[in-house]
Amino acid sequence: MLPVKVPPPNLGPSALLLLQLLLPPTSAFFPNFWSLLAAPGSITHQDLTEEAALNVTLQLFLEQPPPGRPPLRLEDFLGRTLLADDLFAAYFGSGFPSRRFRAALGEVSRANAAQDFLPTSKNDPDLHFDAERLSQARTRLVTALRETLVAARAFDHTLSRQRLGAALHALQDFYSHSNWVELGKEQPHPHLLWPRQELGSLAQESDPTCSDCEQLSCLGNLLDFQFLTSGYFGTHPPKPPGKCSHGGYFDQSSSQPPQGGINKDSTSPGFSPHHELHPQAAKLALLASIQAFSLLRSRLGDRGFSRLLDITPASSLSFVLDTTGSMGEEINAAKIQARHIVEQRRGSPMEPAHYVLVPFHDPGFGPVFSTSDPDSFWQQLHEIHAVGGGDEPEMCLSALELALLHTPPLSDIFVFTDASPKDALLTNRVESLTRERRCRVTFLVTEDPSRVQIRARREVLSPLRFEPYEAVALASGGEVIFTKDQHIQDVAAIVGDSMANLVTLPLEPPVVAPGRPLTFSVDELLQNITVRIHGEISSFWIRNPIGVFQGQEEGEGPLGHTRRFGQFWMVTVNDPPQTGTWEIHVTAEGTTRVRVQAQTSLDFLFHFGIPVEDGPHPGLYPLTQPVAGLQTQLLVEVTGPGSRGNSGGHGPRFSHVVLRGVLEGAELGRVPLEPTGPREQGLLVASLPPTLLSSPGPFSLELIGQDGGGRGLHRAAPQPCAVVPVLLELSGPPGFLAPGSKAPLSLHIATFSGPQDLDLRTSVNPSFALTSNLSRVRLGQNESAWGCLWLEVPDSAALDSVVMVTVTTAGREANSVPPTHAFLRLLVLAPAPQDELTAFAHSTGPVLTTASPAFRLSTLVTHGRARGQMAGSPWWGTVGGVLLLLCLASW
Repeated sequence: MLPVKVPPPNLGPSALLLLQLLLPPTSAFFPNFWSLLAAPGSITHQDLTEEAALNVTLQLFLEQPPPGRPPLRLEDFLGRTLLADDLFAAYFGSGFPSRRFRAALGEVSRANAAQDFLPTSKNDPDLHFDAERLSQARTRLVTALRETLVAARAFDHTLSRQRLGAALHALQDFYSHSNWVELGKEQPHPHLLWPRQELGSLAQESDPTCSDCEQLSCLGNLLDFQFLTSGYFGTHPPKPPGKCSHGGYFDQSSSQPPQGGINKDSTSPGFSPHHELHPQAAKLALLASIQAFSLLRSRLGDRGFSRLLDITPASSLSFVLDTTGSMGEEINAAKIQARHIVEQRRGSPMEPAHYVLVPFHDPGFGPVFSTSDPDSFWQQLHEIHAVGGGDEPEMCLSALELALLHTPPLSDIFVFTDASPKDALLTNRVESLTRERRCRVTFLVTEDPSRVQIRARREVLSPLRFEPYEAVALASGGEVIFTKDQHIQDVAAIVGDSMANLVTLPLEPPVVAPGRPLTFSVDELLQNITVRIHGEISSFWIRNPIGVFQGQEEGEGPLGHTRRFGQFWMVTVNDPPQTGTWEIHVTAEGTTRVRVQAQTSLDFLFHFGIPVEDGPHPGLYPLTQPVAGLQTQLLVEVTGPGSRGNSGGHGPRFSHVVLRGVLEGAELGRVPLEPTGPREQGLLVASLPPTLLSSPGPFSLELIGQDGGGRGLHRAAPQPCAVVPVLLELSGPPGFLAPGSKAPLSLHIATFSGPQDLDLRTSVNPSFALTSNLSRVRLGQNESAWGCLWLEVPDSAALDSVVMVTVTTAGREANSVPPTHAFLRLLVLAPAPQDELTAFAHSTGPVLTTASPAFRLSTLVTHGRARGQMAGSPWWGTVGGVLLLLCLASW
């Protein structure tokens, strides 16, 4: 519920601070940093979103002093640019990473920017306050905020951040696309977030609003009136006589009388006819965004708001537990570790913010238990006992998929089992989901695949039956550890170690090779280094850069402490470690796994995108994974207090990204990293090499550079990436799902690397009926296909619940094309009665406008029009809009 009273126009300390910290007046309404190529000096939707979130986070920190630490002082931040790393260091103390917080902000800002790129949203006037559809746009804005709240309360923070990004985009667009600034307003609209209030005097269809303007800059083209209006864009809906256009190079309506436009999106007069008023619009959009974040904080509470934006340095704790009768020791080990973590970290910055527990056996799995209360989690875990079963395989991957759907991104998931998976067909989908969620999965298996089996079986078991676990662990950056019942409690200690925000250090070569040492680089920012070796080890020894070495003898040694649990060895290196190149020499039989992890204040986030430079909103369209044959940019965001040294100075500096094959570790490419955006943000960009993008396959990312002393610096991404064979995009309806309704979804498939003959499969969690007019598609190079899906929401669907739709494409011939997956989260809400439309501020929420259910089948295939710049091509948005209209035509 949002406050009943409209907040006064004067804002709190953080808003005042924002005004003092605001960058010099420029512009604010292009999607993201890539837009600066078209309009240098602009502040983007991304800047507005992140700046507003940082201000409200600072306000939270000012009002909630950290336990055991002095309170923050507002004056310490005056005259400085707000940075997540600085806020975290001031509040939690040095050494507590802001990586999760920055990743959450990235999710919101990319969802915001995507509104200008997605075919289902980019041309919808109700999502951008265009075409004088101001009341309709406010309804959609308030609906998106309501969805943000409901998804956050359902602990689906990924969906919540997506809806928040959409809401903020519309809110910010109001100040650029309407004439609010031109009316002389110096504060945000007092009623825009409060639907019970009137928006004011709105221009009617018969009211002329603009005069003709043939110049790029059109500041005086608005007629003398006090009505609220906004510009028309493109041809839908058509611009009535006398009305204002949005304006800019790509607005077709701006060439129709009256010519020109009124948008204030950027500093460029070619894109923004009212560019001179951009600073004022940016200021108001920023203050309005702060109001929106503050409203969410008031409704979710400080703990809920902190979970929404992951304002914590701590990871979540997520267990997937086999509960069959033979799992007594493993369940006890999980309980011991969970209890230790809860008790040791309670009240500290590293207390887990979220807990997930998913049991499984055969034939069942679940339900999911998800909570932010450690005592509730412990009570639920304490009630789990090993009963029944005794044979294998079991439903492990189904349970893991549930855990992935409910575990926050950038988390570790631990699977305890002694059986192989019965549901191995889910392997590819679970691999893809780990990449989408960027979660690392570690399997603790108390059954050596090579030993004689003594348990009852329904079938003869293959020695390769654990390969699905190996595949998922490899795709997620995790590992599979085989041990025995008597060692499981000791080996399970890695649960606590992994939750200490460790990074995995790159090894050269990445796998054990006979006669070759493994090397890794240690810099001055690493501490708490741990070496783990797992396998049939005859001997091993470790040597530091000055020649001191230590063998496999247990206990204290010259380099650290060694422990052994069966075939699992762990060496904890003494702090501070010697900087330079370390070596590990291993003699072993069979498969040997070596992993080196450490704590560090310097890490990085990354994502991919397609440059969009030839449309009305130039920017970087985000991708989950690169697509074969499609020009792709890699954006790196360096995190940690030292990240600001990346564009000069004496701090750490990354200069190149190294791309490697995942299995063999061969170098696939090495490209330079170029600084971009404000220096203090630590942003780097690189173009992925065409050789990497020529064919599908997994690869790993490593950053190399120098620390402040000129010594080597080496970091690796926690999970591998993958070049997928096709671009697969799944878009939902313009609002939420209602029980008893039928919702249209649109599907886009494009290939850029050669002809593809693909089968399509769909699944829904929970199991709602889903039909599609597209089950198979054959595409040539640079061809696209569009299709429609229909999701039937039963009357019994749980309100305020999340639905996950998955679409998978795979080659018709075995091993021809690796599968590609698209995931879409949707929310089930109760439609609000019309007379409760304005009740969001009073807790009931608005109405979503829908049409009557019915469909015509529609599939569009576009030949020879998809190119490397596909995302920015006008046909892309046009076909997408046509597709959605066709899907909705008889709805």
